[in-house]
Amino acid sequence: MPILSVSDLKVRYSTSGPEILKGISFDVEPDDFFAIIGPSGAGKSTLIRCINRLVKPTSGKIMLYGDDVLRLGARELRRVRRSTGMIFQEFNLVNRMSVMDNVLSGRLGHVGNLRALFRQFSRQDIARALSVLDRVGLSDHVDKRADELSGGQRQRVGIARALMQDPKLLLLDEPTSSLDPKISREVMALIVEIAKEYRVPVLCNIHDVKLAMEFCNKMIGLQDGVKMFDGPTSAMNEGKLNDIYAMEVL
Repeated sequence: MPILSVSDLKVRYSTSGPEILKGISFDVEPDDFFAIIGPSGAGKSTLIRCINRLVKPTSGKIMLYGDDVLRLGARELRRVRRSTGMIFQEFNLVNRMSVMDNVLSGRLGHVGNLRALFRQFSRQDIARALSVLDRVGLSDHVDKRADELSGGQRQRVGIARALMQDPKLLLLDEPTSSLDPKISREVMALIVEIAKEYRVPVLCNIHDVKLAMEFCNKMIGLQDGVKMFDGPTSAMNEGKLNDIYAMEVL
């Protein structure tokens, strides 16, 4: 049974503007590492951001662990967002804060407003943050400012922060586009390992088709907001990729 089911999703940013997503449907199963591929402007980031309603769809349906995401009120939506970890293209860290504080910010949705304001975290949260930082290879960088780290290290902080949410789903919005090829592969391998360890499914918008083919078990291909492919990575071939990227300007 899918943990995420998207049905006939459509997005238009203004009533007179172009349609960005044109009736997209797909399912994500509990053990999926699911890639969204396609040329620039295909709607990949928009699709990812619809899942936790950072972008509000025009119409369609998003069912996430039994919740109809598009019908949730503010309180219920906060609950869904707490359990949906997101890893961003540009890391989305607070540069002046320490690595530890950036990671602990993943717990802000789980503590009261007053405790969040003064960044008062429990011993359990602090112990968990140290454990997660060790898992992503940053135990020696706990007290460093985020802006002292390399790109690959900054993305590892982003991964650790997402894990602090105890996520039921990980959303990745081009997590490797700011990294060089070697570090990109290392980061993707780490995310795959962690997804298996934590038993959390992943939906990943990714620009690098080779990485998608290597690390993802399923793919959806978008072109100009239209679904061109939806299936196992093993079914993808050069002809289908050519169809998906036919409108790409080289």
